[in-house]
Amino acid sequence: MRYRLTLEYDGGPFVGWQRQNEGASVQGALETAIEKLSGERVTVTGAGRTDAGVHALGQVAHFDLVKEFDAGKVRDALNHYLRPAPVSVLEAAATDSEFHARFSAKARHYLFRILNRRSPPALEHGRVWHVSPRLDAEAMHAAAQFLTGQHDFTTFRAAECQAQSPVKTLDRLDVSRRADEIHIAASARSFLHHQIRSFAGTLKLVGEGKWQPRDVKAALEARDRAACGPVSPPDGLYLVRVDY
Repeated sequence: MRYRLTLEYDGGPFVGWQRQNEGASVQGALETAIEKLSGERVTVTGAGRTDAGVHALGQVAHFDLVKEFDAGKVRDALNHYLRPAPVSVLEAAATDSEFHARFSAKARHYLFRILNRRSPPALEHGRVWHVSPRLDAEAMHAAAQFLTGQHDFTTFRAAECQAQSPVKTLDRLDVSRRADEIHIAASARSFLHHQIRSFAGTLKLVGEGKWQPRDVKAALEARDRAACGPVSPPDGLYLVRVDY
């Protein structure tokens, strides 16, 4: 039986989604919880391999079990065994073997939150990128539009990225102000390693007036990692939803 999970988690305590030799991972926490439920050792596959410190509001994952369980029991039991890790199973459902959390995905939607005020966060520490100088959200949005569509995103790709090609199609990159926050919303079928954090760090330069919007276009066309602005910290990045 294949099960599909929708997950919420705080990425702060984890080395990322993917299981590693050292440090706690979201994938590892789930696999341990599933073994406690079923007695079976499984591999959990996620829709997005989020980095250390990156959060999720709607990560999707799947795994296979020999034993069959009611989907509600899977959800509740996993939430019990996951404690005290900051991972919550929002939904669990039985699905067919054709479903694949990663390869069946049609679109991934991310949100990057910048807290744009003088005072640092008290309650949202680790969940937003704090930037003190006032940012021009309209200029950031104008710059972001040069990045939408299909491009070679070598400039905005981490050196250790394992994608076969730097060419991706970015469906949406919107920047807006919400009171003291700047929100960057990005949508695409898939993303390169550190692509959104590279966007956020570069667009911050535009918001500060250090770059003009067309400088982002020039950076994109350079196809050179050295042309990218500083990569943002992971704190403000959330995987919001995956479409199938």
